[in-house]
Amino acid sequence: MADLTTPDSCWLCARPLGKRVEWHHPVPKSRGGRSVVPLHPICHRAIHANFSNVELARAGDVAALRADPAVAKFLAWIRDKPANFHART
Repeated sequence: MADLTTPDSCWLCARPLGKRVEWHHPVPKSRGGRSVVPLHPICHRAIHANFSNVELARAGDVAALRADPAVAKFLAWIRDKPANFHART
């Protein structure tokens, strides 16, 4: 399980985390996932806007999510934004 006390970078975009951190199950709880990883809220929303729980369970790892064209476009867009940046997903 991830260390819930000292997250320093987002699991999806790898940018430093801001004031607000959300915790994501890479393998959804409904599919037996137990471990969690830290994310920016906007990155968390981007994951769930692009993948169903079944797709997340099949993806396997963050590299597969990052390789998705929609997520890659999002990551290119968010790359230079400040840690506490928020926008509608």
